[in-house]
Amino acid sequence: MPEARSAARCPLAPAYPADPSPPRPETLAYSLTLPAALSSPAVARAATRAFLRAHALPDIMDAALQAVGELTATAAQFTQAPDYYLSLRYRAATLRVIVYDSHPRHTQPRLAAACDTRRRAALRVLACVCRACEGDWGFGESREPGGGTRMWATLPRTTAAAYCSAAAALGTTST
Repeated sequence: MPEARSAARCPLAPAYPADPSPPRPETLAYSLTLPAALSSPAVARAATRAFLRAHALPDIMDAALQAVGELTATAAQFTQAPDYYLSLRYRAATLRVIVYDSHPRHTQPRLAAACDTRRRAALRVLACVCRACEGDWGFGESREPGGGTRMWATLPRTTAAAYCSAAAALGTTST
């Protein structure tokens, strides 16, 4: 049987056996394509909750769910395509949340300024969360082939965990 299996594989494809070890924070790397629907931010938050629990990162749950919720809700409002893209990565003790939507960056300066003001207003809670977690956030032109807008948030684990502990002490957690 093993010979039949190896014969079916492409001889040029490298063999990457599945990693049997349980998920760890350093292996958190997920990408989702979400429909441009009002329900998608809730789906994104539920998926993020499952990913963080599986990768032993429940201590940053509240900050991460708020960031994912804000970014995906804004993308759902702005995208001109039937879907948008969410990426979650944990590297260098920092959660990185990136969302791409199809809304093009405007070339006319007044229109660009008005659109940026509207997007910034939609992300005001994200700005507060990132400030409290000593993280970063922003948006700009997507470098992806389809264009559009890239929005992001970075949440360092130690400060995001402190933010979540403070929220728990106040009884305002979302876990």
